Amino acid sequence: MADLSKYRNIGIFAHVDAGKTTTTERVLKLTGKIHKIGDTHDGSTTTDFMEQEAERGITIQSAATTCFWNDHRLNIIDTPGHVDFTIEVYRSLKVLDGGVGVFCGSGGVEPQSETNWRYANESKVARLIFVNKLDRMGADFYRVVDQVKNVLAARPLVMTLPIGIEDEFTGVVDVLSQKAYVWDDSGLPENYEVVEIPEELKEKAAQYREELIETALEADEDLLMEYLEEGTEPSLDDIKRCIRQGTRDLMFFPTYCGSAYKNKGIQLVLDAVVDYLPSPTEVNAQPLTDKETGEPTGEVAKVSADEPLRALAFKIMDDRFGALTFVRIYSGVMKKGDTILNSHTGKTERIGRMVEMHANDRTEITTAQAGDIIAVVGMKNVQTGHTLCDPKNECTLEPMIFPDPVISIAVEPKDKGSVEKMGVAIGKLVSEDPSFQVETDEESGQTILKGMGELHLDIKVDILKRTYGVELVVGQPQVAYRETITAPIEDSFTHKKQSGGSGQFGKIDYRIKPGEQGSGFKFESTVVGGNVPKEFWPAVEKGFREMMATGTMAGFPVLDVEVELFDGSFHAVDSSAIAFEIAAKGAFRQSMPKASPQLLEPIMKVDVFTPEDHVGDVIGDLNRRRGMIKDQEAGVTGVRIKADVPLSEMFGYIGHLRTMTSGRGQFSMEFSHYSACPNNVAEAVIAEQKEKKAKK
Repeated sequence: MADLSKYRNIGIFAHVDAGKTTTTERVLKLTGKIHKIGDTHDGSTTTDFMEQEAERGITIQSAATTCFWNDHRLNIIDTPGHVDFTIEVYRSLKVLDGGVGVFCGSGGVEPQSETNWRYANESKVARLIFVNKLDRMGADFYRVVDQVKNVLAARPLVMTLPIGIEDEFTGVVDVLSQKAYVWDDSGLPENYEVVEIPEELKEKAAQYREELIETALEADEDLLMEYLEEGTEPSLDDIKRCIRQGTRDLMFFPTYCGSAYKNKGIQLVLDAVVDYLPSPTEVNAQPLTDKETGEPTGEVAKVSADEPLRALAFKIMDDRFGALTFVRIYSGVMKKGDTILNSHTGKTERIGRMVEMHANDRTEITTAQAGDIIAVVGMKNVQTGHTLCDPKNECTLEPMIFPDPVISIAVEPKDKGSVEKMGVAIGKLVSEDPSFQVETDEESGQTILKGMGELHLDIKVDILKRTYGVELVVGQPQVAYRETITAPIEDSFTHKKQSGGSGQFGKIDYRIKPGEQGSGFKFESTVVGGNVPKEFWPAVEKGFREMMATGTMAGFPVLDVEVELFDGSFHAVDSSAIAFEIAAKGAFRQSMPKASPQLLEPIMKVDVFTPEDHVGDVIGDLNRRRGMIKDQEAGVTGVRIKADVPLSEMFGYIGHLRTMTSGRGQFSMEFSHYSACPNNVAEAVIAEQKEKKAKK
């Protein structure tokens, strides 16, 4: 079996447009995986292979590839930067052992870098930092290093310094070896020379080297004491060992600089991946959990090919040959033809074709082992987050938790023939992307698509059209209002009908009053003396209950009403269950408008994350949206604001929030409760409903 110490499973993540895909492209060229460098500007890069990615110049889904550097195998995942696709980053970080955070030399630590950094902290993933685009106007390596300290509350360990800046950026100084790497103007990554450090940088380089050694030795107290007390510098191997240890323990983050587009500085980052990022055996082993409760069992998936098979399906991708299931193998071996158990469903599946991914290309393999990231073709019932294991050793790995969608749109197919096609296509998209959800609105019958942002849904609609040939009409989402009453009322209603033969007769005396919040519909009968015989009581209850589905104000369902039947009268021949049911329906229509009816709107529990300098703007905006601020919580990188806001005011909020916070704000929301609508809102909703009815 392969030597696991020579494996590096890494992800490349950053804010949109910081240069992740370009960096990945240069890594593939340097490692000999590709021979011609692609460009995001013309949509020719290896890892952005979807039509939508090539057109927009952004990464939408994470792509996996494998290459080799200095005898080490690098499994690389290039992740998206746009906030709408953070789920791709989250699930990639879940299965990786290390990462490279790319920051733009002029943009610095941007909003999505903060989010991704937070995800990486939660996943306890060791990282290197690469400050890219130092050839751009306004680039400043030292400013970005300060931002890493102040904005991310992280500790950068500066490993290289830039030589020149903007147009004059020619190379980097390796702080540890005190050598300069200078590239020529040919634009080829391999055309560089190792020379002496330029005079003007010698002092700075020496100062940074001293800081580097002191910081690195914190990982080994004995060496640090020796260095501070006796001034003896440890060997290069000892320093590297300490950097590796400190990187693995998240004490600090080795920080490099360069320009991926101009092919400068990438070799040193690749060397650092091999030298300092952990192998699969050096990271904390994945905990096993109880299938029912989700609580850790205390056992872990030991990273070894000799253990029973334990693997996690972390991504599903629909493909021209069938579904591709991306799998990270934590322990054991997976072979073509094996029968494995999906512990989530309790069903077994046979492993058919196994492939090693290179973006959109693949290489057939027959066996894979602990530490590998591969894809299996044609698995039937596997979803993202399912555990695949040896049938004789059932286990469940820690599952993935996905953010809830924050925005929804109503859609319907352009032509009737596409209804079934739409259902199948949406089903495939939902299995690929757990942050994309679909539901049918019972009241309007519309299909509602839910996602992480407007771009997210826009791209899903585009994929449905191009990939699956389903054209959709996209409408505005509807708010599900409700109705209730606020005053008790006592009333009487008689249903009488004579039309030859036996007639219909039923008289009821009743009280209607508001119920407690969340109590729904309650009915009781206190009739004495047989004025309304017992066999007719269920018919009265049924009549009232059925009418609760459409209120008298605007036709929305009615909540929280109590009805008491206390008297009435009947006719020995003409009374029947149907007569009393009709009487109850008439009573509802007659009495509801008298009981001070009220329109209710859904209130959402909203959790907003914003940098400190935008708190005032965000709170002011939530107040304008009729929000009630519940709580404020300061964190290391910003403030969380919790509020209750009506759903009708939250459409398009993500766009406003990003504008207000320069793209750094984020929010999540979930349904909380129904609350009374202000009069002006209620009047507008009722008018809109009447207009709809008139059109119908």
